[in-house]
Amino acid sequence: MAMSSQGKYSFSDFFTKGQFETLESPLLVHERKSPLSIGIPKEVTMIENRVAVVPHAVRSLVGYGLEILIESGAGENSNYSDHQYSEAGATISYTREEVFKANIVVKIAPPTLEELDLMQSEQILISPLHLPIVTQEFLSKLMKKRITALAMEYLQAENGVFPLVRVMSEIAGMTAMLTAAELLSHSVGGRGILLGGVAGVPPAKVVILGAGVVAEFATKTALGLGAAVRVFDNDITKLVRLQNSVGRPLHTSTINPVYLAYQLTSADVVIGAMHAKHGRSPILVTEEMVSQMKEGSVIIDVSIDQGGCFETSEMTTLDKPTFVKHGVIHYCVPNIASKVSRTSSKAVSNIVTPLLIKMCESHHVESLLYSNPGIRNGCYTYRGHLTNEYLSKRFELKYTSLDLVLTSSI
Repeated sequence: MAMSSQGKYSFSDFFTKGQFETLESPLLVHERKSPLSIGIPKEVTMIENRVAVVPHAVRSLVGYGLEILIESGAGENSNYSDHQYSEAGATISYTREEVFKANIVVKIAPPTLEELDLMQSEQILISPLHLPIVTQEFLSKLMKKRITALAMEYLQAENGVFPLVRVMSEIAGMTAMLTAAELLSHSVGGRGILLGGVAGVPPAKVVILGAGVVAEFATKTALGLGAAVRVFDNDITKLVRLQNSVGRPLHTSTINPVYLAYQLTSADVVIGAMHAKHGRSPILVTEEMVSQMKEGSVIIDVSIDQGGCFETSEMTTLDKPTFVKHGVIHYCVPNIASKVSRTSSKAVSNIVTPLLIKMCESHHVESLLYSNPGIRNGCYTYRGHLTNEYLSKRFELKYTSLDLVLTSSI
């Protein structure tokens, strides 16, 4: 594995680490008194179909000496059976309480307040942090129990890439466009438009806000289906990269409110794909702009997990994914990738597994956080401290710099 000039593993290397490496055979092995345990509960909120760790990853984790506790049925919606997990070396638990007693709890959806009540003091929580549903009570419970919480979507690589966001964005971009094609049909209240059109009939017009990974894969999917695409972003470098990736000239523009409003009036589909490095995604489309859109047009706000980039956006779930406002169909599901749960579960597992292995090897989460700034970026509570400045300002809670805490404790 490549090492940095300072002798420390980079976060990027760490996330691409091989899971079956030949290791040196030491003369003396200091064994744990008890193995580090990983708890994987069954998701019960937001119609979440994914699971954080798949069976083939369990086999790797067990090989590193970790104990895996998985709640019965946790992988069913991704077509993974309890038998497959058991054969891989996991212990199947039939009580949620047992799973939440593990040293590290890994979830694919944010924990509920009831689930936080089941957690123990000084545990580690790895899960997404969906900003629209975060409450002061949620943060207070984490701090009261001195839980170290890592937000999956804010774990960052050295080159600035967010690994989990990257892979989920690829899936979300493709899924968003395919979902838009469904919502345009008359049977679900759409305008009865075929996304790509046919000979003699113009294609649907798609406006994409953002030029990141979601936009890239949404654009490729839309163009593949024959739609006409407009892409908006204030980062010219991203727009150039997107055009190079697509391999053809595109209609692109910086985010000028007047020109954007003009394009929205004739749009059939609008995809919100803005990602914020810290805190909330920016609101680019006002309610007034939405009210001027065509009746039966479709908005898909992929940025809803960070608050959304449409003023009219409200978080929805997969069982009731849409609502209509000003005659426009809104689709604001934060876990849109859960529609293709098996593919998504494998992708998440590929990101989470090396992180768990590194935790096992480091023995102490402090040293892991201290040596990996990308992981520190995802830590929002640490042993009773709120270490995310945006959350502290939003809820008027005391903010503590994680860098200072770690420096004083190591």
